[in-house]
Amino acid sequence: MTTFKKVSLQALVTAFLSVLCLPAALAGIAIEHWTLPSGAQVFLVQSHAIPMLDVQLDFDAGSRRDPAPQAGLASVTASLSGMGVRANPARGEAAMDENALGEAWADLGASFGGHASADRMSFALRSLTYPDLLTKAVQLAARQLAEPAFPADIWQRERETMIAAIKEANTRPDTLAQRAFDQAVYGAHPYGHDTTEASLQRIEVAHMAALYRQLIQPCRAKVVLVGAVTRPQADALVTQLLARLTGPDASTCPTLPAVAEVAPLTQASEQRIAFDSAQAHVLLGQPGYKRSDPDFFAMLVGNYILGGGGFVSRLTHEVRERRGLSYSVYSYFAPGLHAGAFAIGLQTRPDQADQALQVSREVLVRFVADGPTEAELQAAKDNLIGGFALRLDSNRKLLDNVANIAWNKLALDYLDTWTQRVQSITAADIRSAFQRKLQPEKMVTVVLGGSGFEKGFRR
Repeated sequence: MTTFKKVSLQALVTAFLSVLCLPAALAGIAIEHWTLPSGAQVFLVQSHAIPMLDVQLDFDAGSRRDPAPQAGLASVTASLSGMGVRANPARGEAAMDENALGEAWADLGASFGGHASADRMSFALRSLTYPDLLTKAVQLAARQLAEPAFPADIWQRERETMIAAIKEANTRPDTLAQRAFDQAVYGAHPYGHDTTEASLQRIEVAHMAALYRQLIQPCRAKVVLVGAVTRPQADALVTQLLARLTGPDASTCPTLPAVAEVAPLTQASEQRIAFDSAQAHVLLGQPGYKRSDPDFFAMLVGNYILGGGGFVSRLTHEVRERRGLSYSVYSYFAPGLHAGAFAIGLQTRPDQADQALQVSREVLVRFVADGPTEAELQAAKDNLIGGFALRLDSNRKLLDNVANIAWNKLALDYLDTWTQRVQSITAADIRSAFQRKLQPEKMVTVVLGGSGFEKGFRR
């Protein structure tokens, strides 16, 4: 099979993926789970409708473990891990630079790469499951995972590109507003650390290699597979993927140092930042809750009503439709291993910023105090439950959901019971949960835009 045919077949498969996976989303999803002798945890969803496999490997190596002076270390380490592999004389393997590695993946019609989020470093493999292709893809992925070259010249190039991107981002009001908000909400917690020109200058390839050796180890892996493989095939595949990595076995895998929790806010703060822009950017919020919190479903449904449901949310109705103060206004929670931020955000004309902020606060205070109406609650449930199948209509989405289950230690039947959990939420549940989680009188406010603003904090 030529490279062109392989790539074309993969594109065709991807195009039909959502149609083929939709029945599975509606019929229930069987997640198989076991632990390898290395300590790696494996989660498998068999899907044999098409000859494709998606694999995700997650490690506790996200930016929450970055040293503050080297903010961005996890992200650049994940990125550079895909820009070449070392020579392995014992196996008779020559080094591969980023071009050779990219061509090797193109020849297979497959892909493999890494990225880092706040909590984890993830590596994703996608390949067709024809034996001649999958075997070669797993072999190449195993080598790339275990033997990244971290080339110094490539890092110099990438660092300059990143610094240029940071300088450009620093001219945008949304970047500056979000940075001020994150720092005020998270304080000294790593969730609030920002990658800067200075922090990138402090990162060298030796730091990447050291982080990799310490954290990317088989005993720390959570591996999710979705696709056309059986359990024995998946077991052998994951074993091979991790075989080149070094590290302790399951019985001696040391516990990583704990990361401190996000400190709750003790008082309200307000920051107004002068910026010559046509729109003022307004953010209001505080630390929210962890993903493992038992109030998760109550907060999910409640936030849909408050500001997460787009044009059907209460914030949109009060701020946009009734008063015309903003085209878009929203709210969100970002739960992780630690309490991610709760935020209300909007853009408006600078002369309307105070009014839009006041209305948003009033809506929030009322919602925390009183909760939703029964009509709002039923509409939110109908929308969330009606759209549930769209969360699972491709291998990629299903993989993301199962990885979420694995990472956050959720029940294996989480997806099967999701709609029932949403349906069971009451208005009282939402009111109680929001009152436990949110303190409107202690929130951070950031207003950026309009040259007339006085820069600084007001408390």
